Amino acid sequence: MSEQPDWMTTGAAHVWRPYCQMKTAPPPLAVARTQGARIILEDGRELVDGIASWWTAVHGYNHPHIAAAVTEQLSRAPHVMFGGLAHEPAYRLATRLAALLPGDLDHVFFAESGSVSVEIAMKMALQFWINQGVAGKNRFLSFRGGYHGDTLATMTICDPEEGMHSLFAGVMPAQHVVDLPVDAATEAALDAALAQKGAEIAAIIVEPRVQGAGGMLFHNDEVLRILRRLADKHGVLLIFDEIFVGFGRTGDLFACTGSGVIPDIVTLSKALTGGTLPLSAAIARKPVFDAFWSDDAGAALMHGPTYMGNPLACAAANASLDLFEAGTWKADVARINQALTEGLEPCRAAPGVIDVRTLGAIGVVEFDHPVETGPLCMAFVEQGCWIRPMGKVVYLAPPYVTTNEELARLTGAIRTVLLG
Repeated sequence: MSEQPDWMTTGAAHVWRPYCQMKTAPPPLAVARTQGARIILEDGRELVDGIASWWTAVHGYNHPHIAAAVTEQLSRAPHVMFGGLAHEPAYRLATRLAALLPGDLDHVFFAESGSVSVEIAMKMALQFWINQGVAGKNRFLSFRGGYHGDTLATMTICDPEEGMHSLFAGVMPAQHVVDLPVDAATEAALDAALAQKGAEIAAIIVEPRVQGAGGMLFHNDEVLRILRRLADKHGVLLIFDEIFVGFGRTGDLFACTGSGVIPDIVTLSKALTGGTLPLSAAIARKPVFDAFWSDDAGAALMHGPTYMGNPLACAAANASLDLFEAGTWKADVARINQALTEGLEPCRAAPGVIDVRTLGAIGVVEFDHPVETGPLCMAFVEQGCWIRPMGKVVYLAPPYVTTNEELARLTGAIRTVLLG
């Protein structure tokens, strides 16, 4: 193992790392810089990033157009509070997002992280009913295999069997977590659950097309159509959590656009700024917003993150949208899909593998047991790749600019490690 740089040796005693038991986990890899689809380590090794820094860096790292936009904005105003003040980057971004999203998803509430945007969507849904004098709608319905964040409220709508959050059972009110309506039996069960509990349910929340951190579980657009129909039938709102799938990951810019299903609220984050700065948004349809538009000050949504609508982040997001509007992302996603489909298919023969599947720029190898994240991760590093398995899956969700040679390295690394 390479010698650690001084800054890492000194700081290790003070940094609390995510998602690991620090006493037993190996030290993290020291990063010197990034470029394109690559992470360059302090010791000179280059890793092809197979997961785009948790699905954010869709245009690759250090994209010159985004960097130029952030640099220009930095010279004007890096930040200004959003309470009582306005600035061009945020207002232009809201206008552009409203134009890109389907239907009347026109009202954008900014925040800094995906989890917080989901919390805001939940508050919107709860207060939507309160503002209309409808009492008792204080619960949510979500789905097994789902993941919506690590904050207290979002943990309650994640899969309750998901080990990360099981320690906190009972801390917050329990929600209704059921099976996705993927067939006639599960559709009937959901219909019955809503008939029984609909009076207390403010909204249904779902990750459209792909349940990401819960296991990269795919479902088709008919599921979303069923959810829209049942939400309307039983008088509850429908929230799409597009934090993972938004901005092209499944082949459409947004799942709600490609599916033809318009939710009442959609949440966005991760790739919103092209992986450069923290930013998220909860975006509501007109009827939701109208429930807050009132002469009564108490009907307002009393929420306002300190860095809400941060100008630097909004400038980065506007630059990212420029790239989506002018670029080849759709062709790149199709190219990546073909490479992942062909490159991962041989992994069906690996011991314990029960499925290999792809959708858009996502490739998944699923096992019949939880995988050992740390050892596998280091094995992939030895192959020149940054791939971080989770749960029962080894997966790829690379930047859209990943070259064919880099894609071959990623899929080849997985075949080498899994097949020997």
